[in-house]
Amino acid sequence: MSGGVEWALHCCVVLTSVEEPVPATRLAELHDVSASYLAKQLQALSRAGLVRSVQGKAGGYALTREPASITVLDVVEAVDGPAQAFTCTEIRQRGPLATPAESCTAPCPIARAMTAADTAWREALRAVSIADLVQDVASDSGPSALARVSAWLTTPEA
Repeated sequence: MSGGVEWALHCCVVLTSVEEPVPATRLAELHDVSASYLAKQLQALSRAGLVRSVQGKAGGYALTREPASITVLDVVEAVDGPAQAFTCTEIRQRGPLATPAESCTAPCPIARAMTAADTAWREALRAVSIADLVQDVASDSGPSALARVSAWLTTPEA
């Protein structure tokens, strides 16, 4: 999983704390990350319909849906794509003791294990929403944590 997923998730969480769009540069400054790289992650979220981009002086990014309807898996797939982490290359059909293709009608035990793990991982990420993460931030960092973030994000830059 790319580092962009972490950045995108943090952006989605902090965007719940504001009512107006937030510029990518401001989000990058908040997280002390590269503005150009973060902009790519925000564009991926925009293409997936998770955030909208607003142009102009008051422009920036805002969530398109309620935080409870955006899952962690939505963000992962927006940034890294929907492909499975494991790709079977049928190693068992190679080398001096290769199994003939006609004998390989079912996935091998390794492919089955990796597919099961990928399915479990996706189900776990699908079960957690941005709203859940917001609630966890409040539990871990205190109820005023996101209010402080909101105040910082909406304070005009000097």
